[in-house]
Amino acid sequence: MKISLNWLRDFLDIHKTPSEIADILTSLGLEVEGFETVKPSPVDLDKVLTATVLTCERIPDTDHLSATTVDAGDGVVRSVVCGAPNVAAGQKVWLAVPGANVFSKDGSLFTIGERKVRGIASQGMICAEDELGLGHDHAGIIVLPADTSLGISAANYYNLASDVVIEIGLTPNRADATCHIGVAEDILAWLRVHEDENTQLRDLDFLQAGLENLPEGLPQFPVEVENHEACPMYTGVVIEGIKIGESPEWMKNRLLAVGQRPINNVVDITNYVRIELGQPLHAFDLDKVKGGKIVVKTMPAGTQFVTLDGIERKLFAEDLMICDGQSTPMCIGGVFGGAESGVSETTTRIFLEAAIFNPKWIRRTMIRHNLRTDSAWVFEKGADMDNTLDGLIRATLLIQQLAGGRITSEFTSICPVAPSPAVIPATYARINQLIGENLGPERIHRILKALNIPVANQTAEGFDAYIPTNKPDVTREADLIEEILRVHGLDNVPIPTQIRSSMEVTQSPTPESVRNLVSEMLVANGFNECMSLSLGNSAHFSGENAIFPMEGLVYIHNSANQGLDCMRPTMVLSALDTLLHNQNRQNADVRLFEFGKVYSRRSEDGKLLENARLTLTMSGVHDAESWQPSAKKAVDFYSIKAYVQNLLTRLGVLGYQETVLQEKPFQYALKYHRGPQELVVFGALEPGVLKRMDIKNAVFYADFNFENLLKAMGANKIQFQELNKFPTVRRDMALVLDKTVSFGEIRQLATKTAKKMLKEVNLFDVFEDEAKLGNGKKSYAVSFVFEDPEKTLQDKEIDALMSQLTDVFEGKLGANIRK
Repeated sequence: MKISLNWLRDFLDIHKTPSEIADILTSLGLEVEGFETVKPSPVDLDKVLTATVLTCERIPDTDHLSATTVDAGDGVVRSVVCGAPNVAAGQKVWLAVPGANVFSKDGSLFTIGERKVRGIASQGMICAEDELGLGHDHAGIIVLPADTSLGISAANYYNLASDVVIEIGLTPNRADATCHIGVAEDILAWLRVHEDENTQLRDLDFLQAGLENLPEGLPQFPVEVENHEACPMYTGVVIEGIKIGESPEWMKNRLLAVGQRPINNVVDITNYVRIELGQPLHAFDLDKVKGGKIVVKTMPAGTQFVTLDGIERKLFAEDLMICDGQSTPMCIGGVFGGAESGVSETTTRIFLEAAIFNPKWIRRTMIRHNLRTDSAWVFEKGADMDNTLDGLIRATLLIQQLAGGRITSEFTSICPVAPSPAVIPATYARINQLIGENLGPERIHRILKALNIPVANQTAEGFDAYIPTNKPDVTREADLIEEILRVHGLDNVPIPTQIRSSMEVTQSPTPESVRNLVSEMLVANGFNECMSLSLGNSAHFSGENAIFPMEGLVYIHNSANQGLDCMRPTMVLSALDTLLHNQNRQNADVRLFEFGKVYSRRSEDGKLLENARLTLTMSGVHDAESWQPSAKKAVDFYSIKAYVQNLLTRLGVLGYQETVLQEKPFQYALKYHRGPQELVVFGALEPGVLKRMDIKNAVFYADFNFENLLKAMGANKIQFQELNKFPTVRRDMALVLDKTVSFGEIRQLATKTAKKMLKEVNLFDVFEDEAKLGNGKKSYAVSFVFEDPEKTLQDKEIDALMSQLTDVFEGKLGANIRK
């Protein structure tokens, strides 16, 4: 939110620097994200001064140049060469002193300097209208009234002073600070507590200047509110005889300073009052209000309505609409106006609305229609019902002043339940306990008085606080204490001399250390870490080929981006999005890893689940281009399998089962697990999934259950083992098997059979030939490495082990041993 320092000074006489004001606001909980000086014109109007021409003589041999002496009232008489035909002695003029930026004839800025023209010193420039950006006339210099005082800057003369705009990161709970007067009141509270408790706001009578001249006995314009829950207060007035035109410069400059684009005088006034007082308003062209009546109601679901941006929208049954007497919708209440009923250049009569809308209704409508407007931003925080009529009167009087209108109806005000302050009991002991400092009753009540929070029923133990209606977030004793603390100053709370802490035993290994270990290993092997959003689009999980059931999704209300409406149930789409981003930038060879979380809803009881994962993604070539021949051109299933196994080995997770999977989103996959405890699933992603994502190359993906990895690592005991000093023995075996038998089954049986002596099992060749082996058969060439830590193995021992393995393979796998 942007705040104008000049605008603040309309309400508060404050002479602190922008940096000091920024510190005060930040200490009050209105965090200042930055501030900048804003000039109403590129011309340095503060360096352009009123001056008098003392002498003026034509320069010989020129047809238009004059040598003048000029006094700007600063004690320096300057020599200035001027080319204007109308310059003369005795005139009051505008003098741009050296260093000022002004416009040249072609509209570009240039800096005034001291120079010589025809040998005569020129120490400034007497300016024309276009050179100061005040118009387009260049026929001659501006001649000011004869009684104009000397030394007045053009910025002050034309009320075009520079401004300081402060950017505040307003939090959702600060409904009281959505406008300039709210921020001014916060600064006032700080000044009353930390400096002079008698500091007051300026006289605010100007906000309702002219109210005493309003006519009496006017008719009331008919208004009907059908839904008081959604609209607890509605006010309005009819103004006729207005003339639509541009706003005055002072108003346009203030609106531009805070980022609001000027449109026309009536619309600008509604925006001005919202920014000034925090009350949104809306003006309806009365000639377009059919039936002579305003009706506040909901419309049937599916009703078509064209909003101010020209988009036709289908209304929901829960959208509150401002309708005319024929039930034609004219505006989405508190959110967005309609294309047909707004103010235009031909408008002469308006119905000016100021209302209070339920924050919940506003927020839901914003989300449903993906509309975030300035008015809705105020209403969703909670506008002040006590301020609504004041805002309407302020806007009405400004329209009379700037658009020439006259009031032709009474001020309508419908409010079935009058606003009343919330009453919060508080105790001094609780206040001091939460703040961490003994403030004392006198200090506490000074702060509450500065915040305009009256108290009653005061005792030695506590009091009742009556919360103003502009602070809807203050509903509990803790909220009241927060108000006291932010004005007292969090930095003023002393640091305790004693710090107590409790011992906490962390799990071993810690998740952070494992992440670092895994990251270092993968980065060393050419992987890049990616980080993606934990949000997803539920549309990706609909249809027959969905990779996750819709009923298991965890939905969220995301008003910032309706396309991200659920928490991601799987990280595979995040990986593919990153892969696509790289592919579209000519980088199809990708190796990625990501740590993240997935979210789901358990079907049995609806419980929300959150699980930490680690994913690997590989696509493209296996090795970088090289003059040396490569065994593999592209990554494949065994590429990612190698990294999965190496990673598990590095983490010390060695004993696990292996299961073949055929489930989405994989075309084929393996699962490593310990009973029901899944460690990792990896394989090739389905071509259909890749096609939907527009991925061109095959993609291989591994999904680790990071929490189960930590558990598996926690059970490991690190023990020292001496290197074996006895030689190993290798034997090879060729097995003819059914094609359905995997190498994993061979390795598992071999490990069980000769686990004391068997060190390594390796598959080094696969042969398939139906003519030689038979239908559905294949041949595996497998090597076995044996060792004994206590002695050198003899041939007869190795033969016995190989015989046992042969019997097991023949009996369990139906293998035929080739000899």
